[in-house]
Amino acid sequence: MNILLLEDDLILSAELCRFLESNNFNCDKIYDGETFLRQIKNNTYDLYLLDINVPKINGLDVCQTIRSFDKNTPIIIISAYGDISDKKDAFTRLADDYLVKPFQFEELLLRINSLLRRKAPSDNSDQDILRIDDLIINKTEQKVYRGGNEITLTLKEFQLLVYLAEAQGRTVSKQQITEHVWEHNFNTNTNTVEVYINFLRKKIDKDFKIKLIHTRSGFGYYLSPL
Repeated sequence: MNILLLEDDLILSAELCRFLESNNFNCDKIYDGETFLRQIKNNTYDLYLLDINVPKINGLDVCQTIRSFDKNTPIIIISAYGDISDKKDAFTRLADDYLVKPFQFEELLLRINSLLRRKAPSDNSDQDILRIDDLIINKTEQKVYRGGNEITLTLKEFQLLVYLAEAQGRTVSKQQITEHVWEHNFNTNTNTVEVYINFLRKKIDKDFKIKLIHTRSGFGYYLSPL
């Protein structure tokens, strides 16, 4: 399990990560909100721990930004602010839990494990969210995000992207794509598949250093960060 911690107190940050790692979690620590948001664009985490009063972008705004593209990953606010108005603000921004400093590390561990237990069944049964690197595909809402930004796709572009994503890195041929996405409703000798792959590349890959849509010459296409 991977946890990303936003905490600008260097001593507390180091102690928290040591404690979590001693309990079999991987813990990365970030000291300001701006760097934190950059970090989650290129890495996947199972839970976020956010202090509120941190440099550049505060923890509540970070929480709200995460929830704009990720509704599921648990978020725990850890803050010295203990007023009910502060807690209300955090839960309004869809944080899952709130722990007031100072707190016992064991209590934090209990809350983390509780949230991850609640999250696990939905993760195992819910196949509506597809993730490839920083690309998130919500099949139910038919929405796509990359790097935290929503990308607008046509219906066929979305169906093609989902098919590539569900192949889990395997190469799919033009023939397979036409069977699953267009159901043979057009001549397979046309370059329609190539055209739509190019449409997707412009929207999904053009503005990002890491390219996700790849061509395997003579075989077809695959979706992967490698």
